[in-house]
Amino acid sequence: MNRFKRSLVIASLALASACSFQARATLQPGDAAPDFTAPAWLAGEPFEYSLSRALRDGPVVLYFFPAANTPGCNVEAALFSQAIDDFKARGVSVIGVTAGNIDQLRAFSADTATCAGRFPVAADEGAKISARYSAVMERNPERSSRTSYLIDRNGRVLAVHSDMNPAQHVKRMLESIPGDPD
Repeated sequence: MNRFKRSLVIASLALASACSFQARATLQPGDAAPDFTAPAWLAGEPFEYSLSRALRDGPVVLYFFPAANTPGCNVEAALFSQAIDDFKARGVSVIGVTAGNIDQLRAFSADTATCAGRFPVAADEGAKISARYSAVMERNPERSSRTSYLIDRNGRVLAVHSDMNPAQHVKRMLESIPGDPD
């Protein structure tokens, strides 16, 4: 085997190893959800959000989104806002978290076209929370990816949905809630 082919094989093996590590790092059902606190807003009002405090009241849908006031994120927030009564009826709260456009979250949380004041959104300065949840954009690790988690009251991941298309996140999270929806 000549030097070029040997280097190509070694590089391919290293890349495959790195990719498989990244796949293993993603949180999966059954994994412990990392606890966090973050500055948040609900209907424009600031407060400190704590996942562990929220879990005392029941399961939580934690959804990461790339940036406030961008087309896909506005659609996703509006879909969660429209479905919030369905989540509440099942004893589940919702929190949106982003590392993008965090200076706009106060207004975003109250905007009738997005969150409509129906659930809080939290700032993830430097994408630190997103990184702990393996929810950062591959090409821009300073931004949150579009990833949703259903976390049970014991802090375990029940379901994960990661897709940059916002259309299915609400549906997938509602389908993942244990028990009868009626």
